[in-house]
Amino acid sequence: MIGRRDFLVGAALGGAAAALTAAASGLFIETAGGEPLSTDDILTALRERVDTTRQSVGIVAATFDANTQRIVPYGKSDSKNNRALDGDTVFEIGSITKVFTALLLAEMVTRGEVALDDPVSKYLPDRVRVPESRGKQIALWHLASHTSGLPREPAGFVFRDDIDPYAAYTTDQLYSAVANSYPQYEPGSISSYSNLGFGLLGHVLALRANASYEELIISRICDPLNLADTRASLTPSMQERLAQGHRADLKPAMNWDLPPAIAGAGALRSTANDLVRFMRATCLPDPQGPLSKAAALLLEKRRPHIFGNSYYLGWHVRKANGDEIIRHGGATGGYCGHVGFSTKLKSGAVVLSNTAIYMIDDLGFHLANPAFKVADYLPKVTVDQGVLASYGGVYELTPTFSITIRAADGHLFGRGTGQSEFELFAESENRFFLRIVDAQVTFLRNKDELVDRLVWHQNGRDQYCPRIN
Repeated sequence: MIGRRDFLVGAALGGAAAALTAAASGLFIETAGGEPLSTDDILTALRERVDTTRQSVGIVAATFDANTQRIVPYGKSDSKNNRALDGDTVFEIGSITKVFTALLLAEMVTRGEVALDDPVSKYLPDRVRVPESRGKQIALWHLASHTSGLPREPAGFVFRDDIDPYAAYTTDQLYSAVANSYPQYEPGSISSYSNLGFGLLGHVLALRANASYEELIISRICDPLNLADTRASLTPSMQERLAQGHRADLKPAMNWDLPPAIAGAGALRSTANDLVRFMRATCLPDPQGPLSKAAALLLEKRRPHIFGNSYYLGWHVRKANGDEIIRHGGATGGYCGHVGFSTKLKSGAVVLSNTAIYMIDDLGFHLANPAFKVADYLPKVTVDQGVLASYGGVYELTPTFSITIRAADGHLFGRGTGQSEFELFAESENRFFLRIVDAQVTFLRNKDELVDRLVWHQNGRDQYCPRIN
């Protein structure tokens, strides 16, 4: 996957609109500061997401440190066999795949098969044009740190709830997308999230090793770490344990099957048990253990991100509460997930949901370090239906991307260009928040008291969007 919400936050509500990504919203409630969470604490948080705010059908959460592990499921898998959720339930993990791809790069570096500074063009057919910026070539480490300058998605890429957007994506399409891209920044200068870049990285590594991406992931990462349930292609056993995915409206979603051309960006499925093993091996590695040198290489150098925080190779960094959480999230059309590790407490968390509402990072942060707060997604006020109706209209984020707002039966809904409809929930009479992504909307009136624009708040940025209809 490409983490559907991890990148659909950009594609649906901002990819066309400045590729805005999820961040802290200010919708947080206080929780116990730093005290270890009990199983009841975790169940309470999961119950709120599943039963109260209806943001998932089922969630499996895991906490771990060097010596302990705890699995806490809540809700239902909704699979045909009605199997109960547990640590072996299989989920699509979307963009969490990118950490595996980055680790594969580091592993190949430790073998001497590639070098981080190698230009990408070195491993591609001569016919493939790789763009440059100011004469600087895109190197392998640029792809792994999101500093290639390549766009988030190939030009014209569209996501809908009723399709698997990558199902028919070919190698020739990948080559064309790369050749027709123009780096937004000089390679290596600043991080800007790119699914296209990570898809290209997985493809290039497969070409270099003369094997498929999945074969490399299994032989170089999964087998050494005993990850029997982490695969791009479902084994019969994994198929039996696969949770049914759901859209944001909680209706069943189709599965995504990323083809080899883009697999490195988000093709993997996995379980909470496998991901805990993976996190321990990469964030709490035994110096003599498998892949320890490769795991250390990922964290050697940090790169700044365009919207703050920073990236390592493959990993994101969330800095707050006197701590740094090394983490990654991911989502597809029916699932979302989070893996994270507190560098202060040396403890981590895995959270997997069978619903494509990409709002579980706060749970992951809180489980890794309780000093991080959990979000309160309950509506704060009831807004008069006439006021809601006054917000209806079309608001332009960019010349090619707009949001259509409508009111119905006391609720407010929005729809981005070419995207699915989402509901907005009131914090005050004119300020609303979303549950599908971490974003807020404020409606503003002119001197005649007519609503003439909205402000889109996301990732610490405010974007003014005039009403055009």
